[in-house]
Amino acid sequence: MKLGSIALNTMDLVAALGEAPEWRQLIPAGTVEGRDGRSWLNSQPEKILVAFKELGRDLPIDLEHSSELKARLGEPAPAVGWINELAVRDGEIWGMVEWNAEGKKLIGERAYRYMSPVIVYNRESGIIVGLTSVGLTNQPNLELPALNSQQGGNPENKEDEMLKAILVALGLPETATDADAVAKIKELKNEVSTANNRAETPSLDKFVPRSDYDTAVARATNAEKSLGDVKKEQLETAVNAAIDQALKDGKITPATADYHKAQCRQEGGLALFSEFCKAAPVVGGESGLAGKTAGDTQTALNSEQQKVAEMFGNSAEDIAKYGK
Repeated sequence: MKLGSIALNTMDLVAALGEAPEWRQLIPAGTVEGRDGRSWLNSQPEKILVAFKELGRDLPIDLEHSSELKARLGEPAPAVGWINELAVRDGEIWGMVEWNAEGKKLIGERAYRYMSPVIVYNRESGIIVGLTSVGLTNQPNLELPALNSQQGGNPENKEDEMLKAILVALGLPETATDADAVAKIKELKNEVSTANNRAETPSLDKFVPRSDYDTAVARATNAEKSLGDVKKEQLETAVNAAIDQALKDGKITPATADYHKAQCRQEGGLALFSEFCKAAPVVGGESGLAGKTAGDTQTALNSEQQKVAEMFGNSAEDIAKYGK
């Protein structure tokens, strides 16, 4: 069922002496005809009451249908009263009106004289099925108790404007049909779906699966560690060889061997130690005692032993051999 909405006008508001009324007729019974030739049918008034109860809130009374026109644009649309109850009287729809101070003031001063309810109707049958708001207006479009304000919005025009806006958003001309719009929407949905699929399965020439990437990183890390271990062992071997050679050459002493080893293990330290050894003097040459016992040494004779040896014709070797 296609629904539309339209603003209608009722009778003069001020009954007497500017007194604001309470129960007011909103929609007459039967056929409602407008000056512009359009007509609606209030043939199911009980359904209008059911729709109001299902709405679950009071209907606002505003100025010049601002609830329908300005509020949708985000502009203020203050109410000057509320309809909190509907009733069916001889097929007519009546509403219990509760005015606020501003509403009473406007009615009392005759600033506004007519009420114009906004109805919801079946666009195929014209049957009125509900109310959305009521506006105060001074431009009734119908004879008493005719309804319909000339400024009431035409739902068909609003739908046309909405369709034009949708066509512009879709990049289609205003002459495009509903079928063209639906086809364009399906095309855009397919493009979004294709883009999502590409995101889920990216090209392998630009991306690699995470598991493969993690495996490659782990292999590289392990290889780097293994290479580091090998280089460390090679460096340690070279350091030990350099220290042993420096000790042998007398360039360093055993007391400083550990110090020089630590220096050689630093980056570039082995090369610096090699240069040091080339320029350093011998500080601890070999004594020649390696592998010798105390008996292998020869002690020089003192002056007394030398005189005795000369007296007996003995040599220093004889004294060393037999004079112990």
